[in-house]
Amino acid sequence: MGPIGKLKLGQNPLAKTTIAAAAAVFILMNFIVIASAADGPKLEIFPSQKVQRKAVGQAMILTCRPNVPSPNLVSDLTWKDNMNNTILPKPHQIYQPVYDSKGHRIRQNTGRQPPMFTEYMAGTDSLALIINHLSVEMEGKYYCTASYATNEILETSVTVKTYVGITWTNAPENQNPILGEDYVVRCEVKADPTPTIDWLRDGDPIRTSEKYVVETNGLLIRNVQESDDGIYTCRAAVLETGELVERTIRVEVYSRPVITYLPDTLEATEGKPFSANCTATGKPVPEISWIKDSTHQNVAAADRFQVNPLTGVLNINSVTQDDYGTYTCLAKNDAGMVDKKTKLNVLITPSIHYLYNVTGDSGKEIALTCRSKGRPAPEITFRRWGSDDEYAAGTQEEDPRVILEQHFDEEKGESSGTLRISGAQRSDDGLYQCLARNTGGTAYATGHITVQFPPDFSHMKDLPPVFSWEERKVNLTCLAMSIPNATIEWRWNGKPLKDINDKNLEIIGTGPRSDLIVHPVARQYYSVYKCVATNILGTSEIDIQLKEARVPEPVPAAQPKQLTATSITFDIRSPPVEFGMPITAFTVQYKEATNPDWATAMNRSWSPDSPYIVEGLKPQTMYHFRFAARNQVGLGMWGVNTQQSTPKRSAPEEPKPLHSPVQNDIEEPVVVSPYSDHFELRWSVPADNGEPIDFYQVKYCPGVKMAGTWHELENQCQSVEVADSTSYEMSRLAGNTYYRIELRAHNIIGFSSPASVIMKTTRGIDVIQMAERQVLSSASIVGIAVGGVLLLLFIVDLLCCVTINMGVMASMCRRTKRSPSEIDEEAKLGSPNGWRFPKPNCSGQLVKEPPPSPLPLPPPVKLGGSPMVSPSDEKQPLQTPTESIKQNSTVEFDGKFVHSRSGEIIGKNSAV
Repeated sequence: MGPIGKLKLGQNPLAKTTIAAAAAVFILMNFIVIASAADGPKLEIFPSQKVQRKAVGQAMILTCRPNVPSPNLVSDLTWKDNMNNTILPKPHQIYQPVYDSKGHRIRQNTGRQPPMFTEYMAGTDSLALIINHLSVEMEGKYYCTASYATNEILETSVTVKTYVGITWTNAPENQNPILGEDYVVRCEVKADPTPTIDWLRDGDPIRTSEKYVVETNGLLIRNVQESDDGIYTCRAAVLETGELVERTIRVEVYSRPVITYLPDTLEATEGKPFSANCTATGKPVPEISWIKDSTHQNVAAADRFQVNPLTGVLNINSVTQDDYGTYTCLAKNDAGMVDKKTKLNVLITPSIHYLYNVTGDSGKEIALTCRSKGRPAPEITFRRWGSDDEYAAGTQEEDPRVILEQHFDEEKGESSGTLRISGAQRSDDGLYQCLARNTGGTAYATGHITVQFPPDFSHMKDLPPVFSWEERKVNLTCLAMSIPNATIEWRWNGKPLKDINDKNLEIIGTGPRSDLIVHPVARQYYSVYKCVATNILGTSEIDIQLKEARVPEPVPAAQPKQLTATSITFDIRSPPVEFGMPITAFTVQYKEATNPDWATAMNRSWSPDSPYIVEGLKPQTMYHFRFAARNQVGLGMWGVNTQQSTPKRSAPEEPKPLHSPVQNDIEEPVVVSPYSDHFELRWSVPADNGEPIDFYQVKYCPGVKMAGTWHELENQCQSVEVADSTSYEMSRLAGNTYYRIELRAHNIIGFSSPASVIMKTTRGIDVIQMAERQVLSSASIVGIAVGGVLLLLFIVDLLCCVTINMGVMASMCRRTKRSPSEIDEEAKLGSPNGWRFPKPNCSGQLVKEPPPSPLPLPPPVKLGGSPMVSPSDEKQPLQTPTESIKQNSTVEFDGKFVHSRSGEIIGKNSAV
């Protein structure tokens, strides 16, 4: 039987894995035809080589299988080692779980397997010898023996030879030489037999040169540079065994640290946070530390200090005098270490230790004093709270009443400042901020100047009277402005209210605010009440009037301002009102003139600042209207009984575009599109005048202005109908071009008057700037275009006539040569050159439309008669000539104004 093949196992494989692999080998063997027993009974060892060469430390499996006619007669199948000792089977082990059901370890997995053992392969008659870890001592000859038919001994052997594989002893995969120095890339290996070593970089062999020297223990690189970064390959080979192993080594060049920034002197301020920076370069990025020289302490471990080892930033939360001294910045990486020294000076920030609030009377002098300490002695100034403007030393130019006095004591490090205000006023009352400033910083403190003044009711002079009605309780509030606070007393009819025992008059509070609750159960309570405020500086009083409120007077006038077939807008004049009792709403009642009962009339209310529009009316109907005003008390009396008839149904009012034109020149205003190739037109819904609007017509034409006259390019006009929308986006527009847009609304009666907008697109990025030149007039352009087209047609027709005897000139020549009978016959049947047939061109094919002219052509000239109009072309009702019938006056509403026009509007059922 031939060899099955070698089974290569990894280092220290598990027994189960080895057995499974061996079982797979024997399953494959079952598909091989067993050789006949003609050679006689014998034992076979797989792999079949007589000498098995394996590296020390590897695992191996040898399988012994009887090749006999009757396998059931085989007994005592045994393996013997190189010392002729019988190799025992693998001992049976009882499974004990290492972990419990919750995943907790309950015992140590101390199970060990013997170095070699035998095991029967499942489903076969083979006995496997399994060696988990091959050693040098296991080298030698191994025997497999068995008994056959009780009297025949079968035996075979295999020789196991070992060798020491290639092992790396000193070959780190990452190595870091120092920039500018010589370095040996280490690669030491052992094997038996001795291996040979060679080097490669990026796949190319490295030879000994001025730059590289291949040594026994590695590769010497002279004067290392950053360009020596890369991947190096150390290759070890054993020629006797054919073993070849490669080691990939990543070489990254490091550079020693260098401190690039650290000032020689640093200044910090006592009590303030401080930050200093020590910058260093190197590869890898150096780790930076700060050392205080006087204590030899790394300040990163001290309180109040923080050091960022990557950026070198030193932060001190709050500087003290003890922080003064010399510090060393130390930068260190794997390539080396460097240091540099600096000195830290500590400044004393200002501190304000004296500032008290002051109080003074109006008209007298007030002084606010502030004292501070610091080194150098701080400069002291003041400013009003909320203002950035500081008072200057001496008299203030803006207000001579204010003087700032300053005093300094450099020896003691003290200073003071006094703000004096003569003739104090109420406006001087408020918060003042003292600022003490030196090179170490600025200190702030806030004091208050209180200016005392007698009671004042100037803030209540313009307040309206207080109103009440239907015996409702009302609150009369009196607030006196004064320092110190004033005491409030109420008087009525010259008597103090505290002396009047009236349960309908209740006083709450005695100052500086006091409320008088009045329950006006009788008309006598609608009167004037006096509030008297008193403090140590004087007395002031104010009268508060309580009035009885009433409903508004009748509306004096209401005139129709705008009319449509279904709505009327009124101009309502408000009745006179009392100060403090404004009109809150206007109400209208309206009914048809044929309805005598106002109880069934319709109602509509408006706020005073809204348009007064009555909607949902019937066309051509007479209505009666009456108006009333409403305030907090209620609805006033009805007034202004008037009647008004709505006009008949008509075309919609003119829609209003929702765009704000810009007056950018002396011409009419222009709407500027934010885009160069499209524009969205938006408009508001106009009044439909009795018939619903079914669509809007948008027409837009490009054009130019020449000599102050608008010239449209009619052959480029586009017209669209928009339904169920109040916007339309015009696309594929030309950049930097003017367009005239006409917008009309349509209902079943007809079109509204057009709303016109001039729109200009922006200049696109593909627009080419051209130099200005003399522009021809529109008449000249049209004349040149028409002349050019006619001349081109004449030349084409002349060529057709000369070459193929076809065209207009050829037809005229043939017509002059025909008999009268032929002419009459053609008139009956219709000429091939008439309107019934298309005119052939010189090639005999139909004439194609000429390409559009780059310049606008004049509109076609109508030669007498009435043009034929198909029903599908009719967009507006026919107009009745004014000379044929009597003219009627119609009223139309455009959403803003009422227009009176002559002539009758044909309705939707008009016959045409």
